[in-house]
Amino acid sequence: MLRNILQFNIGLKNAWLHSKRFPCKQPLSYMRYSTAPERKRFYQNVSISQSDNGLYEINLDKRKLKTPGGKLFTAPNEALAIAVATEWDAQQDTLKFYTMHLTTLCNTALDNPTQRDEDQMIKAALKYLETDTVCYRVEEPYGLVDLQINEWDPVLHWIENRYNVTIGSSPSILGPEIPEATKDTFRQQLKSYNFWSLTGLEYVITQLKSVVLALAMIDRHLSVEKAVLLSRLEEEFQIRQWGNVEWAHDYDMYELRARTAAGALFVQLSSETSSVKRKLLQD
Repeated sequence: MLRNILQFNIGLKNAWLHSKRFPCKQPLSYMRYSTAPERKRFYQNVSISQSDNGLYEINLDKRKLKTPGGKLFTAPNEALAIAVATEWDAQQDTLKFYTMHLTTLCNTALDNPTQRDEDQMIKAALKYLETDTVCYRVEEPYGLVDLQINEWDPVLHWIENRYNVTIGSSPSILGPEIPEATKDTFRQQLKSYNFWSLTGLEYVITQLKSVVLALAMIDRHLSVEKAVLLSRLEEEFQIRQWGNVEWAHDYDMYELRARTAAGALFVQLSSETSSVKRKLLQD
C-alpha cells in the first residue's frame, strides 16, 4: 500500500488516525459530502490516471470515482490525486467517509454545492476577521487574561508585521474595529489563491474561527497542534481549572486537529504545480 508519499510538517498522519475512530460534525458547505452512511468496501485496488485534459482521476479497480453530484472526480495535480487515493486505499472493510477529509474537500470544490465564486468565498472568510478568536479578550479571570496576552499577542503581532496591517484586540463582544486598509490587504492576499485553495483555506478558517491563526499556519509560522491549541485557549484554561470529561476532551481536540491538518494540506496541494512521480498502490 502507498505510504508516506507526501511530506508536510503539520502532523496530519497522527491526527488522521484519531479521526478514524470518531465521526464529527462539519460546516454546512462541507457536511453534505462528509456525512454519507458507512458502506462496505467494494474495491480491491486504488490507482490514479491522467486524462487527456491533464487532470487526474481516481480508479477503484476499473471504476472511475465520481462526486456526490455525479461528476467525474478529477484532481488538478498528481500530488493531490495521490493523497486522495491514499485515503481510499487506507479504508478497511468499511468505508468511513467522515475520515476522508481530502476527498470531501475535493468534492466540495468540484460540485460547489453553495454555487459561490471566489469573491463570495473571500467575503465569507473575511467576516471571521471581525470576530477573530485571537482578537476577542476577556477582562477576568486574571489567569486567562494573562494567558491570552502571552499566547495570542505574539501571533497577532507576527501577522500584523507579516502583512503590514493593524488588527488589535478588544474586550468588547463586538471585537476590535478592523481598519478598512487591513481588510483590503487581506482581501488582496486571498485573491492570490485559486478556487480550490480558497475552498481549503475557508474550511481551515471556519475550524479555527480565526483568519489570523489560519494564515499563520498556512504560512508555516504555526504548526497544526499549536494553532488548534490557540483556538481552544479558553477551553484549555477551564480544563486546567476544573478538569475535563473523560475522553471527550481528547476526542474534540483530535477531531479538530484532523480537520485543520487536512484543510491546510489541501491548500498546499491545491497550489502545487510541479508533478511528482506517480506510484501505483501495492498490497
